[in-house]
Amino acid sequence: MLKLSFKLDFDEFEDDYPQIKNQRFYGIKKLSLKNNYDDSSMLREKVATDVFRNVGLVASHTAFYTLYVDHGDGPQYFGLYTLVEEVDGSVLETQFAEDDGNLYKPDGDAASFASGSFDEDEYVKKNNEDEADFSDVQSLLSIINDGTRTTDPEAWRTNLDAVFDTDIFLKYLAVNTVVQNWDTYGRMTHNYFLYNDPATSKLTWIPWDHNEALQTGKMGGSLPLNFSGLTASQWPLIGYMYQDEVYKEKYDAYVEEVINGAFNESTIQALYTSYAALVEEYATSEVSGYTFLNSSSDFQSAVSQLKSHATMV
Repeated sequence: MLKLSFKLDFDEFEDDYPQIKNQRFYGIKKLSLKNNYDDSSMLREKVATDVFRNVGLVASHTAFYTLYVDHGDGPQYFGLYTLVEEVDGSVLETQFAEDDGNLYKPDGDAASFASGSFDEDEYVKKNNEDEADFSDVQSLLSIINDGTRTTDPEAWRTNLDAVFDTDIFLKYLAVNTVVQNWDTYGRMTHNYFLYNDPATSKLTWIPWDHNEALQTGKMGGSLPLNFSGLTASQWPLIGYMYQDEVYKEKYDAYVEEVINGAFNESTIQALYTSYAALVEEYATSEVSGYTFLNSSSDFQSAVSQLKSHATMV
């Protein structure tokens, strides 16, 4: 299968060639071309990310692209892709006042923030590597698991709010659970960023990678809206915050806001219809060896499933 995903970094060689320092492609530093693997509709990455953005959260810009690659025999149609703005590219530059705070893409046990899981190697730094300062994520891990959570909840919330943008996280959590995105925190120890925003000195949650959203899902599927079955100590950022009455009330309010707003049935159905009409001719004209579709009917069937899923949710 040659329909590969690609990442493009226009600054990759600036250390070797200073004359291209801060090189940009139409103002973009890094791009991710996602091949829509395991998504016959080719809409899930785009639509899910749109929902995050439409509730006012920081998230990548996305767009549909037809990709042609010349690897020696002229341009070859590689198919319909979803282009996603890289977080350590233009997202920080355009959606935050400053872009020099610590940026992490945790991956591994430490990404759970469970007690005792701290590991610098798994809090993968995407910038400021030479400083080797992990005190912000270490503080978050310590505070979320601190015993004051039950003995003095008000003090615990105050300390947590000082290092972690809890309001943004709770809004993110509401969206992520409503769109049934399972391939991230709560089920998997990856697929999110944390940015220490210099404007607030707080770690801020940034969603990433949504091709598995908007479906009943694998690996047991998405977490239920009330997180029943979740082991709080294993996923404390969800479990312990949801057990706190103040944070739970905020989360519940955000769930209602998302369901009645960015993910209300009429809005999301219209979005599916619009995007499907936009990309159908390009999706169904993918060629053998460069497509995950067995036939053009796979596309229409997958879009119908998305619409049914939105109605059931």
